[in-house]
Amino acid sequence: MLEQISQLYPEFSHLTLFLGLVLGLVVGSFLNVVIGRLPVMMQRQWQRECAALTADEAASQPPPQQQPPQIEAFSIATPGSHCPKCKHPIKWYDNIPVVSWLLLKAKCRHCKAPISLRYPAIELLTGVTFASIAWFFGASWPALYYMVFAAVLISMFFIDYDHMLLPDQLTYFTLWLGLFVAWGGGPVPLTDAVMGAIAGYLFLWSVYWAFKLLTGKEGMGYGDFKLLAAFGAWAGYTLLPVIVLAAAFSGAVMGITLQVLQRNQRGQPIPFGPFLICGGVIALLWGEPLLHWYWGLVRI
Repeated sequence: MLEQISQLYPEFSHLTLFLGLVLGLVVGSFLNVVIGRLPVMMQRQWQRECAALTADEAASQPPPQQQPPQIEAFSIATPGSHCPKCKHPIKWYDNIPVVSWLLLKAKCRHCKAPISLRYPAIELLTGVTFASIAWFFGASWPALYYMVFAAVLISMFFIDYDHMLLPDQLTYFTLWLGLFVAWGGGPVPLTDAVMGAIAGYLFLWSVYWAFKLLTGKEGMGYGDFKLLAAFGAWAGYTLLPVIVLAAAFSGAVMGITLQVLQRNQRGQPIPFGPFLICGGVIALLWGEPLLHWYWGLVRI
């Protein structure tokens, strides 16, 4: 099917670029929902598990028994899109990516509450990313894989930025998708992908425990291990040094900048996931040239 489509929309086609942009805008609108709701869904799942545990403990005691609190159903699809302030449902014509935000002048139609700039920014980011992938790969399976990969990375970037949380649903999916692409004959051999996943996880796991043994503090979360393992599956083990160094450099620059601007107190934790994602993207785009440049300097 994709082979037939690729004949109609070849790579470097302006129509392919346009279709990728439109698809990215639509997916970006969905990613706004995922970014906003997935952490809440996880929190409510933890609450349900705690409530069930409490109910089990209460059942083993003499009556009266405690009833677990009722938690309102909440998912990606339920409830429908609504204004977070006035709770009024959002009509489809007010939910068109970017366009509705501009037409509404960044305000709710009903209560005039401001609509954050981040919503159209994420839609545009996803649209430009998808258009770039479509421009490079055309209508093909690699384009589909990389679009899904990019969408998950964008979601993890903002979820970790907001909540210092990298959901297992996203990190594991990214890891297995990378291994599947390698198994299907992707740009990275399957052996390199498996070695990259193992080495990526073990490297940050080792750093975590070394830091904890030396300081008694946790320097990062387990989600960071899984994210680097996922990048190892997509990029292979040879690019792991580029990913780690680029992530560490960007994190150091951001940390110093925040302290200079007095927006971050010394010792206050900052999420490492966004920097890992930046490092991973840099490695995927320019990893090989950077490695050649580095080895050229070493030989000199």
